[in-house]
Amino acid sequence: MTPNPRNILVLHGPNLNLLGSREPDVYGTTSLTEINARLQELAATRNATLRIVQSNHEGALIDALHEARTWAQGVLINPGALTHTSIALRDAISAVALPCVEVHLSNIYRREPFRRHSYISGVAVGVISGFGWRSYVLGLLALLDWLDEH
Repeated sequence: MTPNPRNILVLHGPNLNLLGSREPDVYGTTSLTEINARLQELAATRNATLRIVQSNHEGALIDALHEARTWAQGVLINPGALTHTSIALRDAISAVALPCVEVHLSNIYRREPFRRHSYISGVAVGVISGFGWRSYVLGLLALLDWLDEH
């Protein structure tokens, strides 16, 4: 049985546009374009459509979440540094009431102490951290499976 088509908002936060060249020892050498292509390939195999947004501006991410209320069934988000600072982003995720999976390329719990707190995780159905670009793939798989079950 093929599940109903699902529309997923993929949000990439600040500085993620620099992936592939930004601190490769922490974030790897895979570019955001390559990550997005892998996500699109996976989505095609799972009857899902992605709308992908990257912004270095908190308000643009919040606007994308608000708009997603009318068309999306779920959200995959790497909030970047906003993970640790943005109550506004957390409140937007809570307000739109869409299932959300938070992902991080690095293991935030092995890094600086300030990175160990996430405002987002409390409103996410799950968090995947530390698997490099694979965190996004694992996150999308988890979100699609969660949607299939709920």
